Amino acid sequence: MGVLLGALWPLRVVNDALSRAGMALGIAAVAAMVVAILIQVFFRYVLDNALAWPDEAARFLMLWMTGLMAPTAFRRGGFVAIDMVVRMLPRAPGAALALALLALSLVVLLTGFRIGASEVCGIGGRFDTVSLWAPDLGLRVNLRALCALNLTGALGWEMPAAGLGAWMKVPRWWMMLSIHAGVMLMILVNIELILRALVTLLGGAERLPAIAGAEIAGAE
Repeated sequence: MGVLLGALWPLRVVNDALSRAGMALGIAAVAAMVVAILIQVFFRYVLDNALAWPDEAARFLMLWMTGLMAPTAFRRGGFVAIDMVVRMLPRAPGAALALALLALSLVVLLTGFRIGASEVCGIGGRFDTVSLWAPDLGLRVNLRALCALNLTGALGWEMPAAGLGAWMKVPRWWMMLSIHAGVMLMILVNIELILRALVTLLGGAERLPAIAGAEIAGAE
């Protein structure tokens, strides 16, 4: 029991911090997405001159909002779930069933991690978005080296040809990375929930620290 609680503590601290950061960034992404959509509505229906970038920007922001906020929803029990059987069972069988479902979820997430990596590192990630631009700060990422985990060769810096303050097309892998990052965060959450289920199975549920916000989502 003590070993499980000791392993749970640092993971809980990390997930608490990532959850707060993810929620803040996700809220900012939603706000920016609303602004982009309103700009497009104004230009399309009032000025009759639709812009190219708002639609792509809204998709970009929606994907990052999902990737950043889904782990928090998973941790708080905010996903749609049918847990009637788990609640009807006695404590030990119910905890065992919950543990088995979490183990199955981990298998699915690990598969999603592999698929996400193939999307980021595949041929699609080597192209740029159609209409999104970002300031060129000189940072260069060698995607092939990054995907090969060659961190020393993955990052570099060079002065932009047009000088600092120039603009660059946003690479598509920046967009694809959103779901991949979300899956990685959900794997951390899943491991924490597995440890919590093990502690509950061993009769130590009262010793588990509460998950902030779980009482709202109904996870506990």
